[in-house]
Amino acid sequence: MASSSLQIPHHIAIVMDGNGRWATRRFLPRVAGHKQGVESLRRCVKACVDRGVGILTVFAFSSENWNRPPEEVSGLMEIMVGALAREVPRLSRDGVQLHFVGERAGLSKKMVQGLVDAETATAQNTKLILNVCFNYGGRWDIARAAAKLAEQGEALTEANLDRAMALAHVPDPDLLIRTGGEQRLSNFLLWQSAYAELFFSDKLWPEFDQAELDAGIAAFQARERRFGKTSAQVTAGSGSAPDRQLA
Repeated sequence: MASSSLQIPHHIAIVMDGNGRWATRRFLPRVAGHKQGVESLRRCVKACVDRGVGILTVFAFSSENWNRPPEEVSGLMEIMVGALAREVPRLSRDGVQLHFVGERAGLSKKMVQGLVDAETATAQNTKLILNVCFNYGGRWDIARAAAKLAEQGEALTEANLDRAMALAHVPDPDLLIRTGGEQRLSNFLLWQSAYAELFFSDKLWPEFDQAELDAGIAAFQARERRFGKTSAQVTAGSGSAPDRQLA
């Protein structure tokens, strides 16, 4: 477990990549990898609670994932519906507050109602905020925020855009982890990750465990976060995160 004497990132974001490759290497359908990925997420949520992480944001389904083979998309939707039924009571008992972030147009009425019910059932929980980015894209998020401000007649300033983003209810991520060996953001939290520390893991998401989470946290703890300031300013105590990241 990560050392308690060092700062634990308050907000961790994860691109959960590698489910399909994990299944393919085992001569299984790709959907089997996504099912195993749910188990990995369950472990990760528990590990974050145990380590005192306040917010976990995960990339579950991107707006580009609709372009995958129809049987895989259909399987992912079924997994999501099943996970809502199974996991929400467990998450609620564990003190997890759920938020589903993304475009809901195009999802089935049953799916949308399941998301709303899960958010309502966990709204009072305080141990961990779990943001599940589902049918989400970073460019969609920015465009949506800009359109919202234009509709309201508000100026397109950085502060106003920040407040209009889909994750305005939480501070920006301190640490962004991507599994699966790839080193790109893939349209995930483009606005919010401006000052996030990045950690790329070679483990496929179904293989991601507490030890790998601790490796990411240790990498975060070893870095100097300057937010545009100099090392001397940080050492003197003036190197603080900008605006909403202090929350």
